[in-house]
Amino acid sequence: MQISVPGKSERSAAHSAGFTLIELLVVLVIIGITLGLTVMNVAPSQAQAMQKEAQRVALLMQLARDEAIVRNRPIAFEAGPDSYRFLVRNDKTWETLPQDDLLRERPFQLGPLTLLLDPPTNVPGTMRIVFGREPVDRPFTLTMASGDLRAIIRADGVGHFTVD
Repeated sequence: MQISVPGKSERSAAHSAGFTLIELLVVLVIIGITLGLTVMNVAPSQAQAMQKEAQRVALLMQLARDEAIVRNRPIAFEAGPDSYRFLVRNDKTWETLPQDDLLRERPFQLGPLTLLLDPPTNVPGTMRIVFGREPVDRPFTLTMASGDLRAIIRADGVGHFTVD
């Protein structure tokens, strides 16, 4: 029977079979930094949310303008600090569009908002933009603001809506 004493080569093989604590900590730090950067890039910022909200409103305004021409009836965009809605003119009154899923009343995602219309509306106490039956409307600028965040919707009067 022969007893062997572990040699140098057997000890170095056993020693290099695992990771040291320092190596594991370095890997964990790298993973943590990578995940942190990924989460920060994926999570939408408040400024991006404001831009998205303004783009949604601009697209719905464009749809309302087109609907006014197709239906041959004026359609209005009416907004307050917390929500907005679209109304259609029937004979002598403004009525909501209950069957229309796209032009229904909606809350602002970042409400309450401060809304500034240029040129200002002629209806006191309410901000209302009326889209007529004609393909040419009055150009306007609608500024949506919440604290330091701001988005501007510009309408050129011939159906083009842009968000700044």
